[in-house]
This record gives sequence, structure tokens and C-alpha cells, in this order.
Amino acid sequence: MLDFATLFRPLAERGQLLYFVYHPESGRVVYASASCQSVLGVEPEALTEALPSIVARVHPDDISYAQARLGHLQQGRFVEDVELRLEKPNDPEGGVQWLCITAARVEHESGTTYISGTVADVTRNREYLENADRFNTKKNTTLEILSHDLAGPFIMIKQVAGFVSEKVEELNDSTINELLMVMQTTCQDSINMIRDFVDTEFLESVNVQMKPERTNLAEELRQLIEQFQSSEENLSKHFAYEGPEQLYYSLDKNKFMQVINNLLSNSIKFTPDGGQITIYLQEDAQEVQIRVVDTGVGIPAALQPVLFERFTPARRPGLRGEKTTGLGMSIIKAIVELHGGRIWVESAEEQGSTFFIALPREQPE
Repeated sequence: MLDFATLFRPLAERGQLLYFVYHPESGRVVYASASCQSVLGVEPEALTEALPSIVARVHPDDISYAQARLGHLQQGRFVEDVELRLEKPNDPEGGVQWLCITAARVEHESGTTYISGTVADVTRNREYLENADRFNTKKNTTLEILSHDLAGPFIMIKQVAGFVSEKVEELNDSTINELLMVMQTTCQDSINMIRDFVDTEFLESVNVQMKPERTNLAEELRQLIEQFQSSEENLSKHFAYEGPEQLYYSLDKNKFMQVINNLLSNSIKFTPDGGQITIYLQEDAQEVQIRVVDTGVGIPAALQPVLFERFTPARRPGLRGEKTTGLGMSIIKAIVELHGGRIWVESAEEQGSTFFIALPREQPE
């Protein structure tokens, strides 16, 4: 019979993954591969003695998460790809090391219970992904802001051309009328092109596989609002965030933040200049709730029941004539439901709108 332990030994001894076997009853690490030094900074034979200091370095925001996953492991469940942060010792900048842990509880033939698994240092990968996520969120927000900045002058020129066309109609000058018509058509084509580009970016960003990860939702929402606040003067609206500084939740950050970005974009379209748009975040034992509240023109009661349907008849141009495909709300609803949540709206004409997103506090594995 093949000795699989022998066959895998070169991988364990030379690979970048730290392989370990832990004996819970004695509190000792009975085996740690050579990569222990590169991953945790200690020699394999010294890992047992170093464990308390390593555990003490777990980031405060990750302690309850680590305890929950440890509880799952003790219940005999397979725990995979648990990402935790370790604070770097003597680092004034507060740097962290990201570890990815996979482990299982194993009953040996002798009746002894062990915990075996792997530990990988994924710091570089996490830093790369976080930079990419920040860029992606900023890109989406910038596109929305630019779409309003660029479309605004075209809408104004189109309106002016329409007004002039009415005033010179009695002149019966076909050349002037044709030029004015060209101006209106060109402006509308430019507006459509801008919105088509933004809509395409949105559709492409959601049409990929879900990749949930533990995310500080409060920080993401606050940063998003700060980006809109920096353009308050150009958008002629006021933006605010109200909620905790920290609230961790497992979600597909890119998709979910695009949902919030799209809801903010809709609020901008239907909120007059000088209006207020606010994101509220709160939680209780059952759910996490996000509210996007605006002081806009509101949604007619007859349109609200079909608002989240695909190609909904509730679609309508914004206050500046912004184009809409009617796809946005149905995609938003689909993404929220993929996260196990629900979305609804409360609105009254000329009294603003509030979009609610409720996410379950107890998430599936």
C-alpha cells in the first residue's frame, strides 16, 4: 500500500504553505512544516511556545470572527479559507499580516483528537486586491459623477436649442430650423452615449461570479459618501453618512458597492439642486439595514409595485433628462437577493424616497 504521507512530504517541507497538526488536549503543536519560519517567523519546534504571543496579535476586529470559526472547528465542521489579520509587532504604522487558514478536526485510530490544517501568508495578495477594490469603487463613483457633469451641459444646450427653435419658428427659415434640430439631436446622442457607457460598465461589473469576503461595510459606505461629498459643488447636492465606524459583514464588495453606487446615482437624478442624500447604516440581532434617503421628487404610488421588474414601466428620465434603461433596479434586487437580503422602497411624490436594504445577521457558511 502506498504511503501517502511520504509522497506528500517534499511538498510539506519545501512549499510555502505551513502544514500543522495540533493536539487540543495538551495544547501542543505536534507537527509544523519547515515553512513555519517564513509564515509565522518562528522555528517549527518553537511554535507551541510561540502560540500565545501569536494569538495575542490577532487584530481586535477579527477576534470574534476567529472565535466563531474556532467554535465551528470544535463542532467537527471543516473550516476553509479563514482570513485573519495579525498585527505586526513594533510597527508604528499599524501594519498587518494576512493569514489564510484551513483546518479540520481529525479523530485518530487511537481515539486521540487532532486539528490539522494549513496556514498561508496572503498579505501581498490582500494588499493587491484591496488596492484593486479601492480603484474599482473610485472608478464607479467617478463615472457617475462625470456622467452628470458631462451630460449637464448637453442637456442645457438641447433645452436652449428647443427654446430658440420655438422663438424662430415664425421666421420659416429652413436653414436655422435644421441647424437647431442638429443641435438637439447631437446633444441627445451625446447624452445617450454617456449613459450607455456607464450602464455598460455597471452591467459588466455584476455579470461575474459572486466572491463574498468579510468586509467593513461601514468603512466602505463612509468612503463612498466622502467621494460624492468631494463633488457636492459640481453635483449641486449634499451628501452624508450616519452609522457606526465599524460593521463587518461577508459580501461581494465590488457588486454590493455598485448597488449602493447605483442607488445614489438614482437619487442624484431625481433630487433637485440643493437637495440632501443620506446613507444610514444600523444593525440589530436579526439584520443589518442600509437606507438611502433623498429629498427628491419621489416615486408615484402607481409605479412603486413594478419598480424592481426588468424593463420596468416605472423607468423615467431624470430631472435633467438623464437616460434610463429600466434594468438598474432589477439588477440591484438580484444582487441583494444573492446576498440573502431584500430591498424595498418607501416614497411619496414631492416628499423624497427611501430605499431599504435588509441583510440577514446570521449568514450561511
